[in-house]
Amino acid sequence: MVFFLDYIQHRRDCQFKQYERTQRLQALAHYRAPFTALDKEVINKPIEELVQDVHKGALDPTDLLHTYGKVAVKAHDKTNCLTEIMIPEAHAWVKDGSINLKGPLAGIPVSLKDTINVGGFDSTVGYSSFVGNKPSEDGGAVRLLKDAGAVPYVKTNMPITLLSFESTNDVWGRCTNPHNSKYSPGGSTGGEAALLALGGRIGIGSDVAGSVRAPAHFSGIYSLRCSTGRWPKAGFATSMPGQEGVPSVYSPMTRTLNDLTYFTRAVIGMQPWKYDHTVHPIPWRPEIEKEYATKSKFRVGVMRTDGVVDPAPACVRALEKTEAALRAAGHEIVEVDPPSPYEALRIGALLLNADGCQMFKSFFRSGEWNDPGAYQMEFLMKLPRPFKYLYYLWVKYVRKDDVWAGLVRDWHEKSAFEQWKLVAQREAYRAKFFEWWNSVDIDFLLTPPNATPAVPHDGMKEAVSSCGYTFLFNIVDYTCGILPVTHVDKNLDKLPPTFNIKKLNGVAQGAYKLYDAEAMHGLPVAVQIVGRRLEEEKVLAIMKRVEDALGDEKYQLLDID
Repeated sequence: MVFFLDYIQHRRDCQFKQYERTQRLQALAHYRAPFTALDKEVINKPIEELVQDVHKGALDPTDLLHTYGKVAVKAHDKTNCLTEIMIPEAHAWVKDGSINLKGPLAGIPVSLKDTINVGGFDSTVGYSSFVGNKPSEDGGAVRLLKDAGAVPYVKTNMPITLLSFESTNDVWGRCTNPHNSKYSPGGSTGGEAALLALGGRIGIGSDVAGSVRAPAHFSGIYSLRCSTGRWPKAGFATSMPGQEGVPSVYSPMTRTLNDLTYFTRAVIGMQPWKYDHTVHPIPWRPEIEKEYATKSKFRVGVMRTDGVVDPAPACVRALEKTEAALRAAGHEIVEVDPPSPYEALRIGALLLNADGCQMFKSFFRSGEWNDPGAYQMEFLMKLPRPFKYLYYLWVKYVRKDDVWAGLVRDWHEKSAFEQWKLVAQREAYRAKFFEWWNSVDIDFLLTPPNATPAVPHDGMKEAVSSCGYTFLFNIVDYTCGILPVTHVDKNLDKLPPTFNIKKLNGVAQGAYKLYDAEAMHGLPVAVQIVGRRLEEEKVLAIMKRVEDALGDEKYQLLDID
C-alpha cells in the first residue's frame, strides 16, 4: 500500500511540474515568432559589445531578454532542454532594480543548470521528491550573477542522480541532442549544452566526472572545468550531499570561446569569495592570460589514450587535426605517458560511490525511473559479496580482463576506514601526477574529451564506466577546457575492417557497442585542453591560440533557425 501511494504521489508531482512548465511556455506564445534582424544581430554580437551597449543605453536589456527568450523557447521545442521558465520574473527583476545594469554582465541572460537555487523556483535535480523545495532567496552564486548584471531566465535539464552523460528524468522528461534527436546532448549538464548550441549565450553547470565537458563535446559548445575553489557554487541542490571524495565544481559553459573567456573573467572579477566561503581569494590574473596569449612556442603533451578505452576514429581525427594545426603554427608536440589513468578511474569510482550508492538512491520514490548507467552501478553494488567475488574471478581468469575485474573487485560500500585509505591513495596519485608533469615540462595536455562522440539514448547502460578522459582531471583537480573541432563523418570515421570488439576489455566494449559512424554522422567532436590546478587564465588563453591555429578549419557552430 505504501509503495502504491508513494508511486501515485510521484506521478502527481511529475505531472504538476510538467503542467506548470507547459502553462508558462504557453504564456510565451509570442516568443515563437521568427527571429528578427535585431535578434540575429544580438545573437552574433560579441558579449562585451552587448554589455557596452547596455551601459550606454543603446540597448534595452528587455530586448536582450526577449531575444534569448525566443532562443530558449525554440531550443526547448526541439530538445526539451528547459525545466524552470523564469522569463516573466526576469523581466520584473530588470525593471525593479534587482539586476545591476552597471555590472560587467549588464543585461546578459544566463541559463542555469536545474540544481542552482533561484529564489521562488524549485531545484528538483530530476527527483519528484524534490518538487516544492523552492528556496525563498537566491543562492550566493545567483546573487553574484545579478550583482554582475546577468539575468537568470531559465533553468535546464539534467539526469536524475547527476551521474550520467545523458539528461533524462521522470519530472522533466528526456533532453535530446540538438544535432540528432536520437542521441544524448551529454550530461549531467545536458540541457545547458543543448540550449547553448541552439543560440543561448552563457550558462553554468556542475562537473564531478565530466558533466560540463561531455555535454560540450556531445553538443558542440565550449566549456571550462574550473579547479575547486575558483568558481562559486554556493546555493545548490544535489543528489549526493556530503560526497567530497571527488568534489564537484560549478563552471561556465558558452556558445563561443570569446563568451567563455569574458564570462569567466567577469565572474572572477566580481570577487566570488565574498559570496561563497569555498572560493579562494584569487583575483583574475591578466598577466598570465597575456603570457600565454603571446608565448611564441608551446610544448604540447598529447595524451592519445587513457589506456582503458582507445578513442574512436572520429575522436582520433579531431585530435590529429588539432595536433597538425599546432605543428603548423610552430609548436612542439611531445608524446606523453602520464601516471596510469586507469588507477585514477578506479580510485575515483570507488570514492564517488563509497556510500554504496545509498545517498543518490535515498531520494527516489517508488517506481521512479533511474538512469540506466546509475542503475548498473547500483545493481552491481547490491550484488552479494560472494557472488560478486565469483564474478570477479570469472572476469579476471576466464575472460582475462584485468581492467573490468579491477573495477568490479572492490565495488561495495566502504567503511570510514576504507574511505580514508582511498583518500590517501587519491592524494598519492595527485602527488605522482604533479611530479610527472614537472618532469615532462609541458605547457598543456591535449586529449580526447571522451572515447566516443555522443551516446544514443539509454546508452549509459553500456558506457557508464567510459568516462576516464574527463574523470582523470577531476581526481587531480586540473583546469580543463573543451574546444569543439569537427563533426563525425560517416566516410572518414568508420571502424577498420580488422576491428574486433571481443578483444576489448569490458569498459571499452561498453563504449564501442555504441559507436556507429554512419548513425553518428554530423555529431560534434571536440578536444580537451588541460592545464594544472587553478590555471583558468592560462587554459582560456591557450584555447584561443589553438582555435586560431585551426584557422578556417575551426568548428562551425550550429545554424540558428
